[in-house]
Amino acid sequence: MKNLLMSLSLVAGLVGNLAVAGPNTMPPAREAIEWCDIWISHANEMNLPRVLLIGDSIVRDYYPEVEKRLAGKAFVARLSTSRFVADPVLLKEVKLVLEGTKFDVVVFNNGMHGWQHSEVKYREAFPKLIKTIRARAPKARLIWATTTPLRDGKDITGDTKAEYSDERIAARNALAAEVVAARKIQTVDLNAAVRGRRELHSDNVHFNGQGSQILAAQVCAAVEKLLPR
Repeated sequence: MKNLLMSLSLVAGLVGNLAVAGPNTMPPAREAIEWCDIWISHANEMNLPRVLLIGDSIVRDYYPEVEKRLAGKAFVARLSTSRFVADPVLLKEVKLVLEGTKFDVVVFNNGMHGWQHSEVKYREAFPKLIKTIRARAPKARLIWATTTPLRDGKDITGDTKAEYSDERIAARNALAAEVVAARKIQTVDLNAAVRGRRELHSDNVHFNGQGSQILAAQVCAAVEKLLPR
């Protein structure tokens, strides 16, 4: 119950924060439904390091396995959101979580939403996400998680009618790789871990239990190397 209350409190704070935006502010192109899921476990305990996973529904799916594998080593939280990296609301969501809790390791990803936006826009906006994380968690160790591949290689979104594909995912991952390398941020290559393995998918985007376990194992291996001793 305490974890749920913390999650609801954070979401309520976010809603209030977003409500102050001016009525004439032009929002970026968005999906028909935008969502945010914040979960912070062991919110009132201080005896273990804290890890934050930032991503989308794929992160939300493998989060329970990460929490299970890191039990006794770290408390794990998640910020799962549909917001594209160029949407300023994403930065508000990140600020909200990082201002409320201190984290020792932050694993972040963004790339499986916002297909109506170009890769040029992705490259322009991506550094702002890193800047926001570092500003609110200056002592945290950062890990970039690559965006995972598709089961069928390509598709068209139902709401924006934008095309997305493994080629576009590869392009976004390459752009992100340049940015994180220049900032000496470590990478966990989730894309490579499941690429070409259709049997690990539950649909074109998401993964089944086995796939989520593989992704979680990759994340945990990267996180454990950076946890404070």
